[in-house]
Amino acid sequence: MADHGPQTAGGCHLRSGAGRGNAPACHDVPNRALIAIAAALSFAFLACAPKTENVTRGTTPAGGDILVGEFGSLTGAQETFGTSTHDGIMMAIDEINEKGGVNGRKIKIITEDDESNPDEAANAVTKLISENKVVALLGEVASSASLAAAPIAQADHVPMITPSSTNPGVTKKGDCIFRMCFTDEEQGQALAEFIAKNLGARRVAMLTDVRSDDSKGLGRVFEQRYTKLGGRIVARASYTSDDSDFRPQLTSIKPSNPEVLFVPGYYTNIGPIARQARELGITVPLAGGAGWESPKLIEIGGKALDGCYYSNHYFVDDSAAIVRNFVDKYRQRFGVKPDSMAALGYDAARVLADAMRRAKKPDGSSLRDAIAATKNFPGVTGTITLGPDRNPVGKKVVIEEIRNGQLRRPPSL
Repeated sequence: MADHGPQTAGGCHLRSGAGRGNAPACHDVPNRALIAIAAALSFAFLACAPKTENVTRGTTPAGGDILVGEFGSLTGAQETFGTSTHDGIMMAIDEINEKGGVNGRKIKIITEDDESNPDEAANAVTKLISENKVVALLGEVASSASLAAAPIAQADHVPMITPSSTNPGVTKKGDCIFRMCFTDEEQGQALAEFIAKNLGARRVAMLTDVRSDDSKGLGRVFEQRYTKLGGRIVARASYTSDDSDFRPQLTSIKPSNPEVLFVPGYYTNIGPIARQARELGITVPLAGGAGWESPKLIEIGGKALDGCYYSNHYFVDDSAAIVRNFVDKYRQRFGVKPDSMAALGYDAARVLADAMRRAKKPDGSSLRDAIAATKNFPGVTGTITLGPDRNPVGKKVVIEEIRNGQLRRPPSL
């Protein structure tokens, strides 16, 4: 399991601040003696004062390790997002450091928990940049958190790579912001194509989270493409991530007789929505986006999710050698199969290290330019080439079906 506190690779913790002693009282010393004592103390202070060092951004005082910041949801509503991403990042960094690091220097990860809160994500990035002097940032998963943090990274010209925020607006925050995953535009269109063509559904009801940038953005793209394909949105309802009772919304949807219920939300809400839908007699498949991806999804939703579908960034049982190698190593280290957040965290860290090797220096504009020049990088989640908008070009969208408590590729694909 991940250590859910500020940390560095190897388990080190960065702390600042030092104690201060009390000066002796001098009230009864004659003036001449005071002058002599003061002079002696001044000489001693000057003789023993430590030499100042010019520490550049992204290095330890010894100039050895390269400091990289990570911010993620290690606690809070999207805890599994942050934990899986962190584990993937740390596995990649440990492998890189074991092979000599980057141009002879080790990478040290400093991790901040943003508690699944966009405001805390902004605070975490501010701290990582201003106090820890990191050279680059890895994070976040939730688009709302990345959208809050990206302007800060951009203002300080610190490159930021989000492993898995799908909202198109994230990389539009500036030329220092990159992503490793597909966007909502790509997964929304893929889901619309699958539901309209592969499932043959012509009537869809939508249930979206009104506080989530991911949910609203994906729902909008899906609807645009689905209706162009001849489908019809027969009912709409909304909820917030804090809700636990979804029966009023589901009750309002049921009379429209949809063939599919499209719920572009996070795994924390999908399970209860599925269970309550089945209790109300709604038997049609639910479908959604990559926000469903979590080891806890099926644990929460159980049999109510049987026959449901969602888009994902990779298929854990893919036969490709690069996937098998990653999955085997991850299982040996953490004892579980890696979800797509772990795979994208792993890819993001490796892409960053690759750019550091190619950069003239591992920070600032040189590092930004090197990341932007990433081409044909062999990632677990697909070959990564970054386009002019700093998004990966042609990233494949995987559609998965939940069947008997397991994930599989639908037979119709």
